[in-house]
Amino acid sequence: MTKKQKKMTIRLLISALFLVGGILTEGLHPADWLLFAVSYVAAGYDIPLKAWKNIRNGQVFDENFLMTVATFGAIAIGELEEAVAVMLFYQVGELFSDYAVNRSRKSISDLMDINPEYANVIRQGTEQEVEPDEVEIGETIVIKPGEKVPLDGFVLKGASSLDTSALTGESMPVQVSEGENIISGSINLNGLLEVQVTRLYDDSTVAKILELVENASSRKAKAENFITRFARVYTPIVVVLALALAVVPPIIQLLVPSFAPGQGFSVWVYRACSFLVVSCPCALVISVPLSFFGGLGAASKKGILIKGSNYLEAMGTLDTVVFDKTGTLTTGKFQVTEVNPVSISREELLTLAAYGECHSNHPIALSVLEAYEKETGRGRDTIEQSRILSVEELAGLGVHGVMESGGEAGQTGAGRDFSDLYIGNQRLMEEQKVVGVAAKQAAGTTLYLARNQEFLGTIVISDTVRQDVPAAIEGLRRESVRNLVMLTGDKEEVGKLVAGKLKLDRVYGNLLPGDKVSKVEELLREKPEDKTLAFVGDGINDAPVLARADVGIAMGGIGSDAAVEAADVVIMDDEPSKIVDCIRIARKTVGIVKQNIVFAISVKILVLILVAFGKASMWAAVFGDVGVSVLAILNAIRTLYNKK
Repeated sequence: MTKKQKKMTIRLLISALFLVGGILTEGLHPADWLLFAVSYVAAGYDIPLKAWKNIRNGQVFDENFLMTVATFGAIAIGELEEAVAVMLFYQVGELFSDYAVNRSRKSISDLMDINPEYANVIRQGTEQEVEPDEVEIGETIVIKPGEKVPLDGFVLKGASSLDTSALTGESMPVQVSEGENIISGSINLNGLLEVQVTRLYDDSTVAKILELVENASSRKAKAENFITRFARVYTPIVVVLALALAVVPPIIQLLVPSFAPGQGFSVWVYRACSFLVVSCPCALVISVPLSFFGGLGAASKKGILIKGSNYLEAMGTLDTVVFDKTGTLTTGKFQVTEVNPVSISREELLTLAAYGECHSNHPIALSVLEAYEKETGRGRDTIEQSRILSVEELAGLGVHGVMESGGEAGQTGAGRDFSDLYIGNQRLMEEQKVVGVAAKQAAGTTLYLARNQEFLGTIVISDTVRQDVPAAIEGLRRESVRNLVMLTGDKEEVGKLVAGKLKLDRVYGNLLPGDKVSKVEELLREKPEDKTLAFVGDGINDAPVLARADVGIAMGGIGSDAAVEAADVVIMDDEPSKIVDCIRIARKTVGIVKQNIVFAISVKILVLILVAFGKASMWAAVFGDVGVSVLAILNAIRTLYNKK
């Protein structure tokens, strides 16, 4: 509880004590009204002041004005007890809502704690503590155990574990060592690190995330905009109706004496005051934004940053999700995924491939060498260069090497016999008239190996599917996302194999960034009008598509400027299943918002009618305002809690 909330609690307790004293002594002493007066002032002296201040600023019809007019009217007709009760319970409701708002802000305010207070920079051989925004690119900073990482950079010296839970929602520490990148906002847990700064503070990961969070509340959902417009029109109307209820019936009574006999002017003023109390739109004005803020907070707990409640609302109506392939559905790193020997062993096939590719820095060659090391347990430095007579690259085909064939490569043997080794695509095998080549369809690049004209087997190198992707696809199906599409700049055959493995609905390959935008526009025209489309990309090459979709979702947002800038939703780690969590949070939030709108308006209309016809007192009006507000706020708080 904040200092302000504690002060208000004391005021309300004093007010409640004097109210009880006034009720117990009512009629026993001529000055019993003083107890009610003290109770009223203790509870709500600031409400008339706020109303007057707002009127001077041109904002007349708000809840402060309604409460002031209603309670002053009740006092004027001698209903001191009810006037005090209205103000007391109204302030109790305001205290409760303030507490609820602070609680919903907590998850986001916790995120704001990632903001570093200082950086230890080394200048002229000494360590100096300075503001993070004073550090320049290329300078060296020291990060001690327990300190926040103030700036992005790479580790020059040391090794440590980093707590990135405030950024990703994941509790597992990340290990970093020399030469690895490090991001601001995480916490150094144990080792001493020396880091060379690669970005200014204003361009750092932590600064961009904080800016994103601070601006999130400015983008309102349709439901929030509706409530704002509703309150702007609704409040003046109910004030006019209350005034009419106080004035028109007494005038009719003067003209028609038989109309409502026994109900004097004070009765109609009492009803009008009750009308004003119940008409206060607090339940809607507080609970609807609170619900969305709670939803944003619940998402941030899971490492999902949403740039506004309008995007949270849009996530709840997803019909189509479009994925980029490389870096989103797949890791973007080439690996040997299949080894298919024909006439020699698996180890021998990988060894020959490693000998043939040992002079290349191509990603495919590097993946072959990595697989060789894993398979044989020998490093690439064990490759005997003396056994390789020559290696030449054949443009568009592969590699031709002349190697010693006195035993398999990598083995000792007598003689200096040489053979031709061919490593490449199927066309290379055809040109060399290799016998027994078996064409293979695979989700990646297939290397064919032959010695002279003898086919030895194939090695498949492919971009591997992210571990979390199958669960994400299954989760999206469960959430009734109707259309799952993949767009890729890769060959369409490769895209189809990946899409088939993941059971996606459609795939489009050989696409440039502009082609991806065109495809997304086609899909936008196909979807139902009341549904939305999300594009999921890595935020680097897909900025135009992220911007064009109803909701742009960036995967692997840590350290990616383009992800934070272009996307509407940033998943702070590489887990596509977080999209499913986001959909669930969005749907729960929107459902709670609709419940609150229907409940609040229905109860208020009912109580307004009862009050107007004299079937409900001001106590019922208090429930129609404060009671409904408290119940709506309690319902809104549920958005903070979401099971995985």
